[in-house]
Amino acid sequence: MPASPTFLHDDFLLTTRWARTLYFEHAVSQPIFDYHCHLPPEDIAANRRFENLTRIWLAGDHYKWRAMRANGVPEDLITGNASGDYDKFLAYAKTVPQTLRNPLYHWSHLELRRYFGIKLLINEANAAKIWKQANAKLATPALSVHGILAKFKVAVVCTTDDPVDDLAHHQSIKKSKLATRVYPAFRPDKALGVGQPAAFNPWCDQLGARANLEVQNLSGFLAALKQRHDFFHALGSRLSDHGMEYVPAEDCTEREAAAIFTQARAGTAATPEQWAKFASFMMLFFGRLDADRGWTKQLHLGALRNNNSRLMKRLGADSGVDSIGDFPQARSLSRYLDRLDVENKLPKIVIYNVNPADNYVFGSMIGNFQDGTVPGKIQFGSGWWFLDQREGMEWQINTLSNLGLLGRFVGMLTDSRSFLSYVRHEYFRRLLCAMLGADIEAGLIPADGKAVGELVENICYRNAARYFGLATGKI
Repeated sequence: MPASPTFLHDDFLLTTRWARTLYFEHAVSQPIFDYHCHLPPEDIAANRRFENLTRIWLAGDHYKWRAMRANGVPEDLITGNASGDYDKFLAYAKTVPQTLRNPLYHWSHLELRRYFGIKLLINEANAAKIWKQANAKLATPALSVHGILAKFKVAVVCTTDDPVDDLAHHQSIKKSKLATRVYPAFRPDKALGVGQPAAFNPWCDQLGARANLEVQNLSGFLAALKQRHDFFHALGSRLSDHGMEYVPAEDCTEREAAAIFTQARAGTAATPEQWAKFASFMMLFFGRLDADRGWTKQLHLGALRNNNSRLMKRLGADSGVDSIGDFPQARSLSRYLDRLDVENKLPKIVIYNVNPADNYVFGSMIGNFQDGTVPGKIQFGSGWWFLDQREGMEWQINTLSNLGLLGRFVGMLTDSRSFLSYVRHEYFRRLLCAMLGADIEAGLIPADGKAVGELVENICYRNAARYFGLATGKI
């Protein structure tokens, strides 16, 4: 069955004349600045060609995994090895009709159209035809990794990398002729793991080996982390990232942090209270590193991770068993930002919120620490994870508009492990133009095509290009 002519038509989401003007004359031509994602650097370095649709579409995509589980699909047909790739794809094709009104329905059909030129509806009846047509396209250079980056005019990609990574793939990419500029981003979450010595101590050993330093006491630990931060900087990195339930901001002296670290290295887990103290100490340390180097820090806050212990044990983290948490955010976030600000060590920061109940908390908090040095120095990041869908993005845009400066917003990112996710930028841009176009039609903002068009272009690309201080590819 083909798609309806009214489904995903050229004016999809663009319900006013002004929305269409803003999108087609200003948004659609902008390159993509993907400043946060989880794309594998090894696939970029190798210019990977994917064997079939399952390998590029379903592997690693926990959004789709969650939908399939909810549809009663056995885990072997989702993440297991017992079933063939076509069987997994067919299981997803059977699931898609049940995702009506879920963003996956739009994303999946947009991915088929924009990457493969396939306008069929995704369902069991069309599965074999979609599989055959998509796989034929995947065999061409146009849908290699480099082909995809060129097709979607991706100027910059910032991956997410552990301090112990050797960044060999990034070094290989840097030497290649790829037009897209690819940078690592420093994600030291495991450095806070004093509550779990069984995982923390082997990681510390890796860190010491990578930095060629002894990591048996706190001073050696901090020196090794700084050395890795310097190494990332030398390869062009200008962003760090932290995924946390909340930012702890307890009082902790260096002596206290050293005792907690030594205890963990000896195999005794930190108590929750000790963890909060140690994490507070380390987050100030990381903030100072970023400020000294002129980096941007990203804080992804509020997710309750790894809820299903059975699947966590079987599959590990990032398997689609995370959800929105309800952690207290305001007071500790304020204390953290203030402590860095008092020291004149507050870097540029993008704060992402996953709990919509906290939107106005975050939206108002960023205004407390703008200091006149950088436009939009503290950013309320785009709708993240469970909120990177239509309603969630509207909430974020409205919150920022009401409490801050929409015109300084650095825009959308993919936050994805899939090379098929660049349609999310189209989705965001259409939504942004729809909201602004509706405001013009309602007389809420001036019908000034030049000024509003420039704002759209800035949010889609230019603000990020200016803010992050990264050289961009010639796309």
